[in-house]
Amino acid sequence: MTKKLYILVFALALFSCNQRKKAEANTDLTYFDVKGYFGKEISRMQQLNPDVDKTVSINGTSENKKSKINDWTKELAIFVNADINKTSWKGSFKTVKQNGTDVYTSDSKKIPIKKISVTEKNQQVEKVEIIIDNKNILYQSQDTLTYYPDSLYAIKKQQKIRFLNEKKYSIIGKLK
Repeated sequence: MTKKLYILVFALALFSCNQRKKAEANTDLTYFDVKGYFGKEISRMQQLNPDVDKTVSINGTSENKKSKINDWTKELAIFVNADINKTSWKGSFKTVKQNGTDVYTSDSKKIPIKKISVTEKNQQVEKVEIIIDNKNILYQSQDTLTYYPDSLYAIKKQQKIRFLNEKKYSIIGKLK
């Protein structure tokens, strides 16, 4: 009996030493929760499984296809990656709120995300627009990401690599 008691006390002591804080929701976000919002949208779109009329264009040459998206995580990854709530970026964005639109802008050369506009109506997101600008000695690109819930998503990219011609890409998905 005492042996079992010792084992129980030892197990409890060991358990209490290794107890970790459960992952808490990050409620102290400084800016709009892009990552969280698109995480919810990905789950919602996986469940809805809508038909998508998708147009892909490269330098003006377009191709259109109607399909189902099997992996919304992959499809909307570029939106999720535009998260501006990184600890090192805290205080780097100016916030302006006007007419139901929150606009977050940064002019820091170290931060590729230059602008995020979130339009809400009745506490529901109507539109998210993200502008990403990457520059270095050899490479320059600008991405414009637009998302209308239950309607459309668009990814437009202009890319210039030194000594090569400029390329323009766009992906537009219309939800049915």
